[in-house]
Amino acid sequence: MSRTIVVVGFGPGVSTGVAEKFGAEGFAVALVGRNAERLAAGVAALKAGGVTAAGFPADAGDPVAIRAAIGQARALFGPITVIHWNAFGGAEAGDLLAADPAAVARVFDIAVVGLLSAVHEALPDLKAAGQGAVLVTNGAFGDPTPMMDAFAVSLKSMGVALANAAKHKLVGLLAQALKDDGVYVGEVTIAGTIKGTAWDAGAGIEPSAVADAFWGLYQARDEVRARMS
Repeated sequence: MSRTIVVVGFGPGVSTGVAEKFGAEGFAVALVGRNAERLAAGVAALKAGGVTAAGFPADAGDPVAIRAAIGQARALFGPITVIHWNAFGGAEAGDLLAADPAAVARVFDIAVVGLLSAVHEALPDLKAAGQGAVLVTNGAFGDPTPMMDAFAVSLKSMGVALANAAKHKLVGLLAQALKDDGVYVGEVTIAGTIKGTAWDAGAGIEPSAVADAFWGLYQARDEVRARMS
């Protein structure tokens, strides 16, 4: 039986590692993101490794576009088995005291509305798959601790912190809401930087290690959260 993973928010780092890992395990890979050139390069690299892949340009904060992209992936590859939500938002609302309200809303458009839209579109497939899953990349800025709050404020990353906190709660809610339907929901929280990304300071976490963590969660399906640092 064919299996398909939709990777939303594709770019260098975690999403590339996840696409490569699941592709190597026999999944067709649908890449979704705003940058068409980046998608094309990612698809070419996956195909060069023998993976069935295609790209679908869409903005993760636009629920209509996200649902359309997932529908296109289904039409090409068949039912969706896994959604990997790697979309990033919040940088433009780094200082909440000065941020435009529209920028703050955009944080939740990507972290909550977009993710839910992807789940809604794929849910019949995920329920029918037997191995359906929603896998979410998250970051430690969302930790509800004074230390992390101070860190986010000092780096003007308050929008990112809001996005991460919202995703963290949404993952738990979805995990509870979908467990009786056989749909697994899991999250890997990154407490550090990822090699190959704009934030890599030279001692980051390997994307392949994060991909392995996602694969382990997906296979075991008994823990909702993992953390890497």
